[in-house]
Amino acid sequence: MLSLGHDHWFIRKVVFWRAAASIAWSVLLLPASTAIFVLLSRISVLHPIEWITGSLNFLCGSYVIFSIVLLCLVVLIIGFFILEFYTVVPSIPCTQIALIGKVLHPQQFIHSLVHSMMGMLVSWCAAVMIGGRYQFLTSPCITEESAVASSMCLNEYHLFFLLAGAFMGYSYSLLYVVGNMNYVSFPNIQQNKYLRFKGTLPLVIKHSAVQALYSVRNYCITYFFLGYIPRAWICTTMNLQKDRALHSLDTLTGLLDFSLLYHLWISGTFLLVTWYMTWLLFRIYTTEVYCFPVQSSFSEDAHQCLPKVLSSKQPLILKYLALQDFALLSQNSPSRRQEVFSLSQPGGHPHNWSALSGECLTILNDLTQKLIAYQEAVSSNGRIKPQSVGSDKRPSSSGSSATSLIEEPTSWQTPRVSMGPKTPGSVFLRSSVASPFTPDLGSPFGSPAMKRLTGTLDPSSPWHGSVQSPHVMRRGPKLWTSSLGAESPLNGSPQSGPVPVPSPVAGAQKPSIVSLWIQNRQEQVKNVLAKRVLIMYLFNKLPEASSQALFAESQAHIWALEGLSHLVAASYTEDRFGVVQTTLPDILGTMLTLQEAVDKHFKLPHASSKPARTLSSLVDTSYKTLRFALRASLKTAIYRITTTFGEHLNAVQVSVEHRKKLQQFLEYKE
Repeated sequence: MLSLGHDHWFIRKVVFWRAAASIAWSVLLLPASTAIFVLLSRISVLHPIEWITGSLNFLCGSYVIFSIVLLCLVVLIIGFFILEFYTVVPSIPCTQIALIGKVLHPQQFIHSLVHSMMGMLVSWCAAVMIGGRYQFLTSPCITEESAVASSMCLNEYHLFFLLAGAFMGYSYSLLYVVGNMNYVSFPNIQQNKYLRFKGTLPLVIKHSAVQALYSVRNYCITYFFLGYIPRAWICTTMNLQKDRALHSLDTLTGLLDFSLLYHLWISGTFLLVTWYMTWLLFRIYTTEVYCFPVQSSFSEDAHQCLPKVLSSKQPLILKYLALQDFALLSQNSPSRRQEVFSLSQPGGHPHNWSALSGECLTILNDLTQKLIAYQEAVSSNGRIKPQSVGSDKRPSSSGSSATSLIEEPTSWQTPRVSMGPKTPGSVFLRSSVASPFTPDLGSPFGSPAMKRLTGTLDPSSPWHGSVQSPHVMRRGPKLWTSSLGAESPLNGSPQSGPVPVPSPVAGAQKPSIVSLWIQNRQEQVKNVLAKRVLIMYLFNKLPEASSQALFAESQAHIWALEGLSHLVAASYTEDRFGVVQTTLPDILGTMLTLQEAVDKHFKLPHASSKPARTLSSLVDTSYKTLRFALRASLKTAIYRITTTFGEHLNAVQVSVEHRKKLQQFLEYKE
């Protein structure tokens, strides 16, 4: 949502204007879509001339004009909610209970309520424009004996239309949150806005027609069982009678009316087409490429330059558009690449390249840390090593420091990956977004050892403190080897120094009897609930949800990889000052380390190695396959560098393992 960034210059000057333009085009398209709706709702195959002339005359009437004004108001409200709820990072619930909590969130409740009201208003406009028996809520009662009007009765057809609009509005809101329709994805191929809209419009109409058909089916079933409740309430509140001469619509006889079902379906399609066009235009305008200047001659415009914008954390739409521009700059703009490779005057420092490459390496290193932490949690199988706890101080041997699970960085490598209890969250919101595997840790059936990894264990738990069992140390997974060439004690090789044994924490107090009793009771309750199928269904992880959530921000990593690799490849002929060569070891080390982490992730038991087949749909599900796109982009980026530099990379200082990996890329064996 935009609540945190309404005062940001980019939101005020760019995002708001783009949203206003998309809503304006939606309003301008309303008369055309309304005219098509009126023609289809009054269709008469046997009298085509009378049908067309009558529809054209009706379009100039006051009913249609007033309905278009109300529909413009609906589009403005729908556009406002799209602007408020959009995000560039999808929210992926890892459990069924998390999905239920997402649906029942207060913000989602407001979203559903407003969309139900707007759906009812659109259905009222549709009923008025169709006319006939759907036009008014009340109608004169006609008795079977005298066939004369005696009093006012409820027009159930009009009520049926209004409730159908509310039902479709709520269905749209529910699918909006469940299907992550607030997620704004960026196109892989840049196209003109008109071409994008023209190419997607047939899919919008098809999707709306199919969804309206299912909504009509579900609504008719719901009204068949519960339709008498709103009908009786309206009759009581407005002091209206029920016309006995007509069949009730909560019966099979009343619902099996082809004309009623057709008008209901065409009205639902009109509602969904209007809303989906507003949603589509917003996505097209928001993801349009924005060109940031690489450097500025005026200090007051420095905050709008690409190096400064790329290092900003909020808003995320600004970060993503900057990374998109950075990737396109590296591929298609030689003049802007020269600005990146240029030196500052006076001083002769590569500030532009240092800022851009440094931020990209930070983004990639954050992903590596998240992958390592996730692999540690999954591979440990409930057994945690003392080295993985940040509070435990491990004495270093005088002969070697090879007992570390993570490769020690040299002067040219990336900073050391921390394996403390705090798992890194989002790349851009490290303090507010949790890691994707935390839902299981919060589950009542989570392992105490898993909670110890993330620092969420109860201090009174017997697991609190150092784990001194040598079996736990032997079972721990070894992710990396030491760059010094020494053998780790975890793989059975002898150690050059004494085995470090964690000493007990000074001043540690023994848990009281009451705390132990409470903990035992909690474990008993967990064991009882774990045997209930429904409870386990709600708290068990959804298939591949953790992996999808782990790579939810991978679009930013893909752009960072593409931008860095293209700039490094272009520097072979365009970098006159050699600014890229100073950071080439860091770039290669970061990419190779990330590739090793990604490969290990795909070897985990619950991670699929191939993307699932996805059918063409209006609702974007590309976030489910971002991890596969990242893996392909990472390998392509490394090949792009090795193909350009070739054997010259043998002169670059890298570790022994990275040297072997790099040689495989040079020989095209990866």
